Formats: sequence, structure tokens, C-alpha cells
Amino acid sequence: MFATDDLQQRWWNLEARLVERFGKKPDMESILFLIGIQEFGQIKNKFSKEQKQDLMHVAICRLLTPSGFYELEQTDSDGWPHFRQLKAMPDMNPFEQENFLKDHVLLYFEEHGF
Repeated sequence: MFATDDLQQRWWNLEARLVERFGKKPDMESILFLIGIQEFGQIKNKFSKEQKQDLMHVAICRLLTPSGFYELEQTDSDGWPHFRQLKAMPDMNPFEQENFLKDHVLLYFEEHGF
């Protein structure tokens, strides 16, 4: 069995749990948005387009922190976390990038007991 097969199975399991929770299958952007909100810690009725992009950036930085790519530098007075990049991302094709991100998303949800 290939590692990607296991990754794909674990991803499908996560998607199924998210469907149970939210009633529809989220795409990667939606998942990153959810993680960003979780890390920001504030729920608003409406986020601006720029804030949504910031939330997804926060999510990616947080996801890649355990692998040593980023570290939390500070949280500003508005509650936004700010990260510092510690090392460059490896060169990957789009398929590898997607699996790399999926693996980190799965780790995040496991850490949070979901």
C-alpha cells in the first residue's frame, strides 16, 4: 500500500466528519478558513475578502509550524496571530503540494481531537 493511499483514506474520513458537522463537503479553502477562524479565536458575522485571505494565511502558517516552517511570533492587539517563516518551502509539484497540505491539515485535526 502506498503512503498516498493511506493519506487519501484519512482525508476522505476527515471530509466525512466535516460533512456530518457542517452538512456539506468543504473544499481546501473552506477548511483553511475554518482553521484560520479557530486560530484567530474570534467569530464574526462577516469577514472582508482581505480578512478571509488573512485567515487562510494564518491557517497555513499554523499548519506548517509543527514541521518547522513557521513559528508564532506574536499576537497583535486585535487578536491576529503573526508568524515568522523559519525555512523555505521545498520545491513540489501541485500534486505533492496538495498532499503535503492535506497531511498537515489531518495532523491539525488530530491534535484538536476532531
